[in-house]
Amino acid sequence: MRVDIVPVGDVPAHVKREASSSLRSIYDCEVTVSPEQSVPEDAYDEGRSQYRAAEFIDVASRVGDGDKTLAITPNDLYYRRRNYVFGLAYLDGRGCVVSTYRLQTSSDGGFSERPAADVFDDRVRKEVVHELGHTLGLEHCDNNRCAMNFSPTVREVDRKEQHLCGSCQRNIF
Repeated sequence: MRVDIVPVGDVPAHVKREASSSLRSIYDCEVTVSPEQSVPEDAYDEGRSQYRAAEFIDVASRVGDGDKTLAITPNDLYYRRRNYVFGLAYLDGRGCVVSTYRLQTSSDGGFSERPAADVFDDRVRKEVVHELGHTLGLEHCDNNRCAMNFSPTVREVDRKEQHLCGSCQRNIF
């Protein structure tokens, strides 16, 4: 399997490196990074001051030519009625998106200037593994240590690991 990471907006090099290495490690896949794409202006919702997540998946799917595409963006995303999302994927779909915007908050939910680099990088690794897992048909897992566990806050993201539990591994490998 080949995964194409598509940066949408100004994504730092270390974020692209963390995402790439995590996907290679967990899914044993080939990873390429596409050139940076512009943020889709029509995805912006002025009333919410956020971007619609699904449109970032569309950008990645148009640009990426891997078996799977993962858009990664520093922009704040939402989906339907949710206040925000760390990412979005369609089960058994080709593409997904991860937003690093709220991964930069402190574990108590407040924004920090910048969390410790290792904490932020760890969150990025977990979320790219989680969203790509959905494209492979994995649903949310009840094991709160599994990367596929539903994590609506950074506190839950921090609690889980970047690895898949045995049950989730068996479902894709």
